[in-house]
Parts: sequence; C-alpha cells; structure tokens
Amino acid sequence: MFTGLVSDVGEIISVEKRGKLTRLRIACNYDAASIALGASIACCGPCLTAVEIGAGRTADKPTWFDVDAAAETLSRTTVGAWLAGTHINLERSLRIGDELGGHIVTGHVDGIAEIIALRAFDGMARFDIKVPAALKRFIAEKGSISLDGTSLTVNSVEDDVFSVLLIPHTLAVTTWGERKMGDKLNIEVDLMARYAARLVEAKA
Repeated sequence: MFTGLVSDVGEIISVEKRGKLTRLRIACNYDAASIALGASIACCGPCLTAVEIGAGRTADKPTWFDVDAAAETLSRTTVGAWLAGTHINLERSLRIGDELGGHIVTGHVDGIAEIIALRAFDGMARFDIKVPAALKRFIAEKGSISLDGTSLTVNSVEDDVFSVLLIPHTLAVTTWGERKMGDKLNIEVDLMARYAARLVEAKA
C-alpha cells in the first residue's frame, strides 16, 4: 500500500531480458540496509518486488535494487519502454503509523495515459492528460488520481481528457519536471471511485 508521495527519483541502470521476464536494476538514494529482500517498491506507479539489493554504485545514488517485470506488467504499463538512463518515481510501501499524506494507492496500474498538452507558468505546469475510454468514468473533478506513482488532484474533466496542476516543489522532486507532450504515463484510478462505480453497476 502506498500514498502517491514520491520519496526518491531512481534511475534505470540496466535492462536484461530473461525469457518472459525482464530484470531491471534501479539506482536510488535509499539506504541499502533498509531495503528488505522481497520488499514492495512503487516504481513510477507499478508495485514491484526487490529481488536483489546492493550498494556502492556512485555517491549520487549509492544503492541499487533489482526487480523482475512479468509479461502482464510489461504489456499494461510503461515499464516495457524503460531503458538505461530512464528516471522513475519511487515510493517505499507504507508502515504502520506513517502519515497518509496523499491518497490510498495500491501500485496496480489500470492503464496508460498520454500527455496531450502542457503549459508552464509562474514555475508551475498544467498538464492535459488523455486516458483510455474505459477509465474516464472513474475520474472526477477535485478527485484523486495516481500518475506515474504521484498522487495528484484532478482540476478539470472533459470526456476522456482531464487536467492536473503541478506546483514547483513537485516538478523539482519527481520526474514531472522532465515530462513533455506525447509522454506516456502509468495511471491508477482512485480506489474509492472504482468501488463506487462497481456498486452503481451492481444496482443497475
């Protein structure tokens, strides 16, 4: 379980095909001793499992961990497009007593969205995001959404396009400062919206 509050920006340092699996090595600033083998880490949205951990890459990002991505993850997220040098948002899983500052995020990606417009002003940036048609019913103005593992508030909605506004701090401490038109994003709809829609369907 996660909150969508990014705690580090990692970097892909290697991608290795292993049959139907893809092994990715990710450099980060976490203390290697604090990552347990089998730990769940949200990697730009998808919840992935640390299968190997090490230290000593560089002073800038002194820790690395490996994750395996299966065919389902590769086909339903942007993970299959990651290359060495790709930057990704990271978040460690919640612990009992942690502050729930974002919203409840599971790390189970629902689909891939696309940035179709971007306007920067006063150090901030407004992004217009196009989502798969099947997901638009889960998105509401002033509701929560997770994009590339970042908890954001929906500003406006028009059919299958919605907007989000990012403040300077978020642009600086996540990968959003690098985003541009045409970029693909992992999207996870709000858990409450998903269950509310299911209840409505059940009563219909």
